[in-house]
Amino acid sequence: MSVTHISPGDIERTNMEIIAEGLARMGVVLSEKNEAVVKRVIHATADFDFARTLDFTPSAVERGIAALHRGAAIITDTNMIMAGLSRPSMEKLDCAAHSYMADEDVAHMAKERGVTRAAVSMERAAAEHPGGIFVIGNAPTALLRLEELIQDGLRPALVIGVPVGFVNVVESKERLLETALACGVPAILSMGRKGGSTVAAAICNALLYTAAGTLDPARRGWG
Repeated sequence: MSVTHISPGDIERTNMEIIAEGLARMGVVLSEKNEAVVKRVIHATADFDFARTLDFTPSAVERGIAALHRGAAIITDTNMIMAGLSRPSMEKLDCAAHSYMADEDVAHMAKERGVTRAAVSMERAAAEHPGGIFVIGNAPTALLRLEELIQDGLRPALVIGVPVGFVNVVESKERLLETALACGVPAILSMGRKGGSTVAAAICNALLYTAAGTLDPARRGWG
């Protein structure tokens, strides 16, 4: 099998063409408003299952993009997600990303209360950035605590809930979806056990690229 050396932009465009062909063979027709997010996740994971398991509340993508245009803060539950975000897009939109998982006060409070740092980090983030975009790619306890905070009146600009694993993963997503729909909070979730930091970053970048007008790699200087 030969290997073709092409530019980064051509590689991405070719990947997207392959993804489009794969979706067509599956008989999957994506809605135009959610297409960029779904394809970006498949591009990052090579997993077509996400075409069926990604769930969007009404207008979640549009409201997320509008929040980025306002310069909304992005709060993550892992530094891996932060590392994967498009810095040029964030700078163009005047957005900043935050994670409180390594904060000493958060760690101390979590130990004192006998709960996870992920849960306490959501409380800290909710207090400092109540209208932010909350991105959960690892910890179900973060999503569960966020769901409780929404029930108590928190109204994030968007929740991206894609923790991965087994314990409380499915339950946390189902509970968040139910509460988000009831409270009018926009959310993008990967239902089931799959997810992770890579998926979370891919969803964020699809929104960032769209908001910044750089979904086409040529607009990012990739040729």
